[in-house]
Parts: sequence; structure tokens; C-alpha cells
Amino acid sequence: MPYRNPYFDPAKPHHTPDGFRNLETDTRAKGDLQRWRRERKEQGLPKPPQAGYAAFAEQWWTRADIPAEGDGAWWLGHACVLLRRGGQTVITDPVLSHRASPLSFAGPARRTPAPVHVDELPHIDVVMISHNHYDHLDTRSVKRIARRFPACVFVVPLGLAPWMRRHGIEHAVELDWWDGIDIDGGRFTLVPARHWSARTLSDRNRSLWGGWVWQRRGYTFWFAGDTGYSPNLAEVGKRLGPIDLAALPIGAYSPRWFMQGQHTDPAQAVQLHRESNVRKSLAIHWGVFELADDPLDEPPALLATALREQGVAEEAFVCIPVGARVPE
Repeated sequence: MPYRNPYFDPAKPHHTPDGFRNLETDTRAKGDLQRWRRERKEQGLPKPPQAGYAAFAEQWWTRADIPAEGDGAWWLGHACVLLRRGGQTVITDPVLSHRASPLSFAGPARRTPAPVHVDELPHIDVVMISHNHYDHLDTRSVKRIARRFPACVFVVPLGLAPWMRRHGIEHAVELDWWDGIDIDGGRFTLVPARHWSARTLSDRNRSLWGGWVWQRRGYTFWFAGDTGYSPNLAEVGKRLGPIDLAALPIGAYSPRWFMQGQHTDPAQAVQLHRESNVRKSLAIHWGVFELADDPLDEPPALLATALREQGVAEEAFVCIPVGARVPE
């Protein structure tokens, strides 16, 4: 039987009968994936960091030290950020396994270790999931979090609640873009992102993707998730800002001809920071998995250049080691 999107709403332009779509034009053409794979193999990409993987990890990794109480934000690697504000603790896209893959023996492996294990995490109230790619939705991590914190609520984009229930996660709430829900005094709003979804060869774009805005006691956090640049994203800051802290992706951007529609490069991340009414941004989506052709040590260097060229202070868009606490 042909698939028909059970969430289809003809009044919403990002809905289609077959699934979901971006508001922006798709920049990829048929055969581009095969071309990229062929070219990166021929060129031996990605290259290792200039000083080697061990030196990179020594510079850009630290064991996370998260107290049981008190406000703060910690980058736990890739797209995983843990925040506590006013007694509520949230975590984004927790991927704490060794590989971002459905297989334990193959697929992208961590180049920097997980800075904390699930059994070392403080109490988690809410998990925010951006989409279903394996480097953002890790079965092992979310199941362990759900078992350890039975009352934890998982907020997910449309189409992901059934997956959660199949894996024993009962407290899952799915939302559409710009829909929000109140959970114990925190407001969680799913906001647009320019990306796509797939977990198998046959479910492309059958679940939605997005970022999350969390508002609590006058504090606003924007987790952009996985996204390519779009001027439409400035609407997040216009509607829900000012934003106190944004987690913006800066890695997995090369080659641009293939990645531009799904991942921002560092200069575009700074542009998003400037356009979106953000007080401080944290660089995420780099330094852990080699998912594209850019070497692990390139994103922070390009970020520093972009900040200078666009006149943004270094302390306004920080790049910190995996496991570190975000400076106040």
C-alpha cells in the first residue's frame, strides 16, 4: 500500500501527502550522494587534524563536571547540550554511545570520548530531540535515560512518538513547527530547521525535523538542531527572542556543493547569530564525528575568522571543549 502522511495538513506548506519538506529549494540533485562518496574516497577525505587525533582530543575534550544543583549549561559533544535553569534540567539530542550508527561495529565512531555516561548524568526532566538521524537520535542513550529517569518527558517532532513508544519510551510528546507545550513551568516550542529525516532506506522525510526553544523564568534557549542556513530562521528570534543562549551548528559543512542545504558552515552560523536576536551562541555539531569532508580542527579556526570578519566578539559566540561548561 502506498504511504500517505498521517499528519498531512494542506494548510501547512512544509507538509506533503508523502511526508514533510523544507520551505527552501532542495540543493541536491539525483546522483549527488554517489558523487560525494566517490570524490571523498578518491581524495582521502576527511583529513586528520593537523596535530593528529590524540592532540586534538587533548585540546578539545574534558571530563564533564556537572553538579546536582545550580544553573548552567554544558556541551556534551556533537549536538548534545545539558542545561539547568530554575530547577529544571533539559538535554538535547543525547548521543553518548561510541558510534552514530544502527550497528555497534560499523559507522561513524567518536574521535573524542563521551565526556559523561548516562549513569553519571544529573536528574533529567526533559529531552529535546531534533530529528531521527543516528548522530542525533541514539537508541541506546535515550532508552537508558528513560529507564534511569522514568518521569522524563521526550519532546519530539511530528512522526517520532511512535518510534519512542516502540522503544519503551512512553512519555513522548510530538509537535509541529511553531507548536509549543508547557512542562513543569518550562515552555518548549518546536521551530523550523532546514534539514531532512531518515532512519532507514524507506522512511525519508516521514517524520519532521526542527530546532527547539526552551523558555523558563525569563530565560530563553534556542537549540537549532541540524540545519542549513536560511534567512527564514531569523523568524525564531523575532517570534521568541531575545535569546539568551543559542546552540548553533558549525561542522559537517564540506563540500559546500553537497552540504549547503543541510548544514551551516561557521560563517553562516555567525550570520544566524547576528540575524536572530541572540545574546550568546555556543558552537555545536563539530569535534566528535567525522560526518563530512571538513577536518575536525577546521570549524573552530573558521569560526574565529568569521567572528572577526562579521564584527562579533569572541565571547558572544564561544567554542569550548567537549564536556566543558558554557561561560556565563
